[in-house]
Amino acid sequence: MRDTFISDNIIYIGADDKDIDLFESQYIVPNGISYNSYLIKDEKTTIMDTIDKRKTDEWIENLDKALGKDEPYYLVISHMEPDHAYNIEKIARKYPNMKLIGNEKTFAFLPQFFDIPNLEQRKVVVKEGDEINLGKHTLKFFMAPMVHWPEVMVTYETYEKILFSADGFGKFGSLDTEEDWTCEARRYYFNIVRKIWSTCTNASKESK
Repeated sequence: MRDTFISDNIIYIGADDKDIDLFESQYIVPNGISYNSYLIKDEKTTIMDTIDKRKTDEWIENLDKALGKDEPYYLVISHMEPDHAYNIEKIARKYPNMKLIGNEKTFAFLPQFFDIPNLEQRKVVVKEGDEINLGKHTLKFFMAPMVHWPEVMVTYETYEKILFSADGFGKFGSLDTEEDWTCEARRYYFNIVRKIWSTCTNASKESK
């Protein structure tokens, strides 16, 4: 992964995977893929998503380095697919006081994948337009069902004006690959976002 600077207080802690041939066992990724995760340093330091099991050790190392002596107050769960969520239980057990932010559908899914200690006491359920203040930064949540799964939500950080977009606005390819952004972003959109959204839309029309 190349040095990915966002801001002094929002730190990229994800990882490139250049040893994978097929993303989701079906999409050819000749230049690999990136699993994206971030840390917001503030009074209530917050992790934005975990990453896939293929890069767990690198992610933990990146997280520990970014945290320093701090401990995370929140983990925001934008999406339950494994490339976002695989390490939720691992990090929840490592930091037993950390709270988990998600929507109602997130917490319907979560126990089917993981055994989170004291989940009922730790979960923070948000809905459309809700805000959570971290200190200087404020997170505002918007539901984005079927981009890519029904529980997906995106998070807008209002102080630095950064959107954490879950599966939206992505592309194939590792971050250290120099390639045409438009081509790979278009291929990602057609295969990951548009296909599912179109299926959902068509099904809705047929049901009327």
